[in-house]
Amino acid sequence: MTASSAVTTGTLVVPDARLYYEVRGTGPLFVLVGAPMNAAAFAPLAEQLAATNTVLTTDPRGHFASPLDDPQQDSMVLARADDLARLITHLDAGPAVVFGSSGGAVSALALAQTNSDLVTTVVAHEPPLRELLLDAADQRAVTEDIIATYDTGDVIGAWRKFFAQTGFAIPDVVVQRMFGGDRDPRQVDSERHWFDHELRATAEWVPDPPLLRSVPTRVIVGIGAASTGQFCDRTSRELAAVLGIEPVLFPGDHTGFVGGPIAFAARLQEVLGEP
Repeated sequence: MTASSAVTTGTLVVPDARLYYEVRGTGPLFVLVGAPMNAAAFAPLAEQLAATNTVLTTDPRGHFASPLDDPQQDSMVLARADDLARLITHLDAGPAVVFGSSGGAVSALALAQTNSDLVTTVVAHEPPLRELLLDAADQRAVTEDIIATYDTGDVIGAWRKFFAQTGFAIPDVVVQRMFGGDRDPRQVDSERHWFDHELRATAEWVPDPPLLRSVPTRVIVGIGAASTGQFCDRTSRELAAVLGIEPVLFPGDHTGFVGGPIAFAARLQEVLGEP
């Protein structure tokens, strides 16, 4: 395990938002990004990678310490990709390896399509690219029902439906504990922004496979070894298929880097070292 790294924090003003970011370590630039997961969620993995890299993490627009000028603005994938491009350029430490998880993987793929000069490799870990699925129309209806349920004020019901769609086996007692009772107002604000202004835009984004195959950026599709049969396992395998590459397995499930950052970092370094 690495010793704790010094963390430098900053804020970058971008169109329509102010982005909070953290930087650790020295060496080639490594970006860790989620959507809606924030910098804090990636801190344990960042600590592991900071032994050999400059590691950038950020709160995505509309979440936690990255407020929007207009809180009602939707979080569009291309805007989030542009945010990443501006952060990498701001640090003047690129080009970067970008690891994106879930919605952050979608942001990273969009970055490869729009600013391939800024990113050498994208590791897209379980991107929820719904429109690649054969049952996309059915899944689209489920997504709309989830959002509608949340907007009635039934927070727990919305999360139950979301976990059912994704295949995450979260016991109901845990759902009640996580989303019922008194909650951190910042977490509630982030949750509301995700349901109302980000979930739909992320799930409906469609990558451009010919473009991703033609850019110099290397694209790696990652799947959690414990995610078999889940929604993002399916979408990730479809993405790998249309790109003509084999998906790569990582330890754990959809958030394996949170529960086991040491093993996850080792696997990430191993995968990046392969031709």
